[in-house]
Amino acid sequence: MAFATDCIHAGQEPDPTTGAVTVPIYQTSTYVQEGLGRHKGYEYARTQNPTRRALEKNLTALEGGADAYCYASGMAAIQAVLTLVKGGQRVVVSDNVYGGTHRLFTKVLAGGGVEFAFLDASDTSAFAARAGRFDLLWVETPTNPLMKVCDIAVLAEVAHRQGALLVVDNTFMSPFFQRPLALGADIVVHSTTKFLNGHSDSVGGVAVARERRHGEWLQFVQNAAGAILSPFDSWLVLRGTKTLHLRMPRHEENARRIAPFLRAHTKVRNVYWPGFPDHPGHAIHARQASGFGALISFDVGGREAAGRLLERVRLCALAESLGGVETLISHPATMTHAGYTQAERDALGIGDGLVRISVGCEDAEDLVADLERALEAV
Repeated sequence: MAFATDCIHAGQEPDPTTGAVTVPIYQTSTYVQEGLGRHKGYEYARTQNPTRRALEKNLTALEGGADAYCYASGMAAIQAVLTLVKGGQRVVVSDNVYGGTHRLFTKVLAGGGVEFAFLDASDTSAFAARAGRFDLLWVETPTNPLMKVCDIAVLAEVAHRQGALLVVDNTFMSPFFQRPLALGADIVVHSTTKFLNGHSDSVGGVAVARERRHGEWLQFVQNAAGAILSPFDSWLVLRGTKTLHLRMPRHEENARRIAPFLRAHTKVRNVYWPGFPDHPGHAIHARQASGFGALISFDVGGREAAGRLLERVRLCALAESLGGVETLISHPATMTHAGYTQAERDALGIGDGLVRISVGCEDAEDLVADLERALEAV
């Protein structure tokens, strides 16, 4: 089926009891069994839930995987994937990843004996030599928030040559624009909170596996650890994916208007968006994705300037998160990447003047006018 058809129909057959077109919210904790060892595929809601399973089938289809499993947050999905590595093994991570990912890896999982190394994975010519031996490679592309582009196909070859797994966080692009499994990745992770849900009213995560054996382990961890996505949140994300193919082009259309406006503004020093032909990795991104997305970062020179800008926007909402139909604007140094030390942020180039905008689906000229008014105070 075509992508738009899968958005609306994959995993979402009419309810067998009533014929309801929309998958019901199965708000139950347990299921009556017909006898010892005899049931209709459902025993206990932590283990199975029809609403959650419908979403997992839907996301499996959208990413082109073998199976998918949903968790209570994007971080819970990441932690589930990292159970594939054990103490004494080594994980290489593309630098400039989301602050929550960095915090989980360095402050929680490293304590269990897993070694983490953060390297610039966008420089594929030098990456293999610098990476050394590893068991799992974790990549964001584009990265959060500086939009570094990593070549998924090349990195998959590097990982697979030594029997390692490649995991790609595809939250920024969504499967509408980018499908890492088709490029060789083994597992794709999303914060379903973001573009998949699209309405800023649900928190969740998903891991989609290319091979069933990895999916089986992810299912085992989902049940054993219990960090499941609730039936209501599953229903909300299913509602969101029905319009994913309609929302993503509008997000990018607006970004195509806003990014050049920001670059031309005298108060803006640098703009990071992979849609610019001179953006590092632009050609790679254009080859492996069908669009450039709606995340733009730009530097206004310092914390005071950023503060004045963020206090004066009205249509752009100063808030954590991204991917909603409304435009969200944030300050990485004090919000998404506050868990990095100042030295780590400086080394990565995440300055106090950096602002990140998740472009929504409003009228583009209204967004430009809002940013223009706010930039007057910078």
